[in-house]
Amino acid sequence: MIDILIGGGGYVGLSLAVAIKKAAPHLQITVVDAAPAGVWKKDERASAIAAGAVNLLKTLNVWDEITPEAEPIRRMVITDSKLSEPVRPVFLTFEGNVAGDEPFAYMVPNPAMVGALRKQMDALGIELLEGTQVLDFSIGDTAAHITLSDGKTLDARLLVACDGVRSKLRDIAGIKTVRFDYGQSGIVTTIEHERPHEGVAEEHFLPAGPFATLPLKNNRSSLVWNERTEDANRLIAADDFVFEAELERRFGHKLGAIKVVGGKRAFPFALTLARDFVRPRFALAGDAAHGIHPISGQGLNLGFKDVAALAETIVDADRLGIDFGQLNILERYQEWRRFDTFRMGVTTDVLNRLFSNDITPVRIARDFGLGLVDRMPGLKNFFIRQASNVGGSNDPKLLAGEMI
Repeated sequence: MIDILIGGGGYVGLSLAVAIKKAAPHLQITVVDAAPAGVWKKDERASAIAAGAVNLLKTLNVWDEITPEAEPIRRMVITDSKLSEPVRPVFLTFEGNVAGDEPFAYMVPNPAMVGALRKQMDALGIELLEGTQVLDFSIGDTAAHITLSDGKTLDARLLVACDGVRSKLRDIAGIKTVRFDYGQSGIVTTIEHERPHEGVAEEHFLPAGPFATLPLKNNRSSLVWNERTEDANRLIAADDFVFEAELERRFGHKLGAIKVVGGKRAFPFALTLARDFVRPRFALAGDAAHGIHPISGQGLNLGFKDVAALAETIVDADRLGIDFGQLNILERYQEWRRFDTFRMGVTTDVLNRLFSNDITPVRIARDFGLGLVDRMPGLKNFFIRQASNVGGSNDPKLLAGEMI
């Protein structure tokens, strides 16, 4: 019997395995990843990593491996206008660091992050099974009895589902979700531009949803382009000329000529919140527990918060000689994370409804609110610290850069 089996080989599953193993080297951990070997290297997406998550990655000894590919976000600009309007007034800007010269966030290509975590897993001797997944499981008094898709069976004291927002493991466990489909999809791609972005990220609110440009290395930017799902699918299916013409209408010419250099894909957006995060010998983490709108760029960072809280819960119990798979132990993790997740889900839902419309009175009110915040430095600093995910009185140790 192994101690922990983690279903899912993305950043949540990998970082959870590393965090637990570094703090409790005697625990036997296996990660199973449904994707075939090498597929993760083809992921062209990039993610915004807040300062709290950077602290976690530094403590896990993976940040130095990521740093050469990480681009700091030095300034955030928020604009609000119709697509047809010739002027895009800036209503709100965020800039500054959270500590010393540390920016409040970085943009990191997903392969760089996953590759660094895999390298650390190898160094720690964590088993990784690729091209297989948990097909079924049942819960006993002392173990989860697990069947893999390759026919193997094994027992684990704890099974953790990190298999995404459409989690099959969550369904097998019988955990229900609250779900709302926004009817929006995000077109994700990478562009090159003539002039440097100077570390500036921009979120332009349009009636169909936000159009976000996020800085990458070497005069490149990652785009998350929200559209109504039918329009997003139409744009993805269009030829390159039509796609780039529509892109230029939204991006403008502030950075000179632009060119699409990455593949383009559309991802549907929905609010998905699990009603429970744990069951006996079973826990959800990352998108399996919560899927939120990316309007605030906090989805990935919520996952890292889960990692920090669940790892600390498991390790603390293990050091006391307590069976960490028991429901009363896992409920500490659930209490730690559920309210924060619910709050962020509601916040992003309200923001999306507020900004993804063209109702004139609503536009006037939200633009007034943005302008008011821009003139209040104390409030802006509060929002920066909230977005950076540092400084909370109840934060897990890893988010503060401390070992468990």
